[in-house]
Amino acid sequence: MAFRKFLPMFDRVLVERLAAETVTKGGIMLPEKSQGKVLQATVVAVGPGAVNPKGSVLPVSVKVGDKVLLPEYGGTKVILDDKDYFLFRDGDILGKYVD
Repeated sequence: MAFRKFLPMFDRVLVERLAAETVTKGGIMLPEKSQGKVLQATVVAVGPGAVNPKGSVLPVSVKVGDKVLLPEYGGTKVILDDKDYFLFRDGDILGKYVD
């Protein structure tokens, strides 16, 4: 697992997007162009947090394993061991799912 060797800096969060639905509830196969953009992801690594002007660290609001909602656009694509991950700032994450 390459992301275990990767530590995001400051308030960055590394996420793995969930797979897009390829079949409808009725069993119809969806072509790639018809699949919606996946806005849900799982957090796989987090940075230590941002440093405020007073010098103290503001911790990141999510932790590894959290399911989060991402903005439609943004993030930086990172390829680790031939797998796609995305880096977002903590403040760019729209929310997290609560069990």
